[in-house]
Amino acid sequence: MKYQITANNKNITGTINLPASKSISNRALIINALSYSPYPLRNLSDSDDSKVLEAALFSNSNKFDIGHAGTAMRFLTAFLAKIVGEWEITGSERMQQRPISILVDALNSLGAQITYKGVEGFPPLKIMGSNLTGKTLELDGTISSQYISALLLIAPTITNGLTLKLKGKITSRSYIKLTLELMAKFGIQYRWEGDEITVGEQHYFPIDFTVEADWSGASYWYQILALAGAGEILLENLQLNSLQGDANIAGWFEEFGIQSTQKKEGVLLAKKGDTSPKKVVIDFIENPDIAQTMACLCVAKTIPFHFTGLKTLKIKETDRIAALQSELAKFGATLTEPKHGELAWDGKINSALKEENPVIKTYHDHRMALAFAPMALAGISLQIEDPEVVTKSYPNFWRDIKGVGFKVSEKK
Repeated sequence: MKYQITANNKNITGTINLPASKSISNRALIINALSYSPYPLRNLSDSDDSKVLEAALFSNSNKFDIGHAGTAMRFLTAFLAKIVGEWEITGSERMQQRPISILVDALNSLGAQITYKGVEGFPPLKIMGSNLTGKTLELDGTISSQYISALLLIAPTITNGLTLKLKGKITSRSYIKLTLELMAKFGIQYRWEGDEITVGEQHYFPIDFTVEADWSGASYWYQILALAGAGEILLENLQLNSLQGDANIAGWFEEFGIQSTQKKEGVLLAKKGDTSPKKVVIDFIENPDIAQTMACLCVAKTIPFHFTGLKTLKIKETDRIAALQSELAKFGATLTEPKHGELAWDGKINSALKEENPVIKTYHDHRMALAFAPMALAGISLQIEDPEVVTKSYPNFWRDIKGVGFKVSEKK
């Protein structure tokens, strides 16, 4: 199935009930389980990832299939390693191609008993849950922050706690900070000095907790307003002063004439002029999930760009750098990878490559559908393959963009 997407570059106005933060929800689910909390989490994300993780945590089974949910795979692997019992965890074909040896090796060095049921270094996994004993672990800071967060979340419950020494440039520092700040809300004390994070053995304290709206989801509305002629959009339950590192985008979009104002109900976006930077240069080391949004926006507005800090994009739901190169070529844009983990474009459209009604492959990646659909506002008619992939993080996306004037029709 495909969706045909069309839109007019007009005044976009509306009130959007954004999905709850998937990043906060997934961390809070693990913390709530470790704290034996009697309180249900409020405003929990209804994304596929969070539903899968919640179902696993409340399951009576010892076998779990988490589909495409990378966060669930990593967080559950660490969680189950310390829960006494025999467990098996697997995922989709793509998930079985995503490496997990760094996390498994780290956990096994703490006393875990994790083995591979298939290809060495990749899911599915067999886990014999047992008591873990902490020590100082050295990890490459350039690895996915989800490995680091998975270890930190269980650190207080490990005998003697845990110290992580991160080597090299730290990727997605904001997501590590998010993990630690959420842990602190549940009573955990930690120390982060330089490249070393220490969490002592201690108890989580259950609290009544409400999940805030998702800044990654908000990025598509910033993109939409940047492509629209004018407009205002109220993003309900969003906080400018947020735990989420992706809140940085409010500053990025000022160059596109988008002003962000905190209201009681959420954040009000207003387009204050049709301005654009001459070139966009961003280091995404802290905000890799926003890279697709910005790449699609720049191509739609023919703005050259140079993005760095994208190494982790290669091990996401798909190789996102390769996916962006392939799909944006359909708009006449030839993207290059100047160095490993970089993406650049000179702003030139090759009319020989440009397709009249491009069909965008999503590669089982929700952010491909979410980032490409707004390009219709640039007067580009396009189709999205496997459009329901958005349920991974933003289940109501198609309903929401139709509500502000996009035309979305089903094609077989």
